Amino acid sequence: MVSSLLQARCTQAGLGSIYDKVLAGERLSTEDGLTLYRCPDLHAVGALANYVREQKHGDRTYFNVNQHINYTNVCNKLCRFCSFQRLPGQEGAYVMRPEEVAQKIREQLDEPVTEVHVVGGVYPRLPYSYYLDILRAIKEVRPEIHIKGFTMIELMQIARNAKKPLSEVLPELQAAGLDSCPGGGAEVFAKRVHDEGYHLKNTGEQWLETARTVHRAGLRSNCTMLHGHIETIEERVDHLNRLRLLQDETGGFQTYIPLSFHNEGNEWSHLPAPTALDELREIAVGRLLLDNIEHIKAYWIMLGIPIAQTALSFGANDVDGTVVEEKIYHEAGATTPQAVEREELIRWIRDAGRVPVERDTLYQVLWTENEEVLA
Repeated sequence: MVSSLLQARCTQAGLGSIYDKVLAGERLSTEDGLTLYRCPDLHAVGALANYVREQKHGDRTYFNVNQHINYTNVCNKLCRFCSFQRLPGQEGAYVMRPEEVAQKIREQLDEPVTEVHVVGGVYPRLPYSYYLDILRAIKEVRPEIHIKGFTMIELMQIARNAKKPLSEVLPELQAAGLDSCPGGGAEVFAKRVHDEGYHLKNTGEQWLETARTVHRAGLRSNCTMLHGHIETIEERVDHLNRLRLLQDETGGFQTYIPLSFHNEGNEWSHLPAPTALDELREIAVGRLLLDNIEHIKAYWIMLGIPIAQTALSFGANDVDGTVVEEKIYHEAGATTPQAVEREELIRWIRDAGRVPVERDTLYQVLWTENEEVLA
């Protein structure tokens, strides 16, 4: 039963027509998205997003036991927001050998890890065989692990290195061990932002076409938006609309993750970073506009635990996982831990008033303390 208080609050906040659409299951428009961004009553936006979250998932909040491997920080894209990238020969630059990747997996064999998240810089000198070798190295050590690897930007470079169409490369990557793809590298699709901030990176249209090819190959992926730098709210809504349209076509996106710009150690360090309120609004707007993407993630390693917990009442139903050794956001000034214990993550979810549900990468339930939550 819908609370009359929610209806009254939305009406008072100027969201009455959006409230009516949400309850009727109607798709929100571009203008609705702009209204949600401009609405001064963030709690009304959050309450409406929470209604949708609870209609879809109740109190269920998903997490997994996962591990991150950033196999190289060498990159030729020179994105102005990036603090992780290094040029070849620059101090701190590294490329992990396949045996070093295998060793990272070996170090976590005592933990119930079900997923390894494999991403890195774009380094054209790495041969195509390198990517196949690191996938095989991971599976040799832990055959049952799910490899969520290579952003759309990486996949475009891998196909160039292979000198073959991506549609031919993907089956070979899958045979070597690739199971799904992460959502990074999308940034903001707007050409203006692309040209000013990351003009050497592939365009938004190319990112979307690559994701389309990935989904047609039978691989699921996530999707993202990097917010809080030079983009406008119109450009954010356009980005979300384009994700929604591709999802209508392929159904391949599992989870949407709004990524916050971090402003340390990069060319945009003069820009203010998004506030906690900005981050909560992104979660809520994502939940309301992306009606065809099932899961919205509050990435705790980026947000910090208190904001991630709060986000579970602003539309998010996933907090990512235990992680282990995340480098990209920590290079940009993230002060969160680089890993948490499974039991600690469970406690954080409980403390937020939600029911923890351990999942695998494809959202198959592995454990929950409350079987009724699955009914």
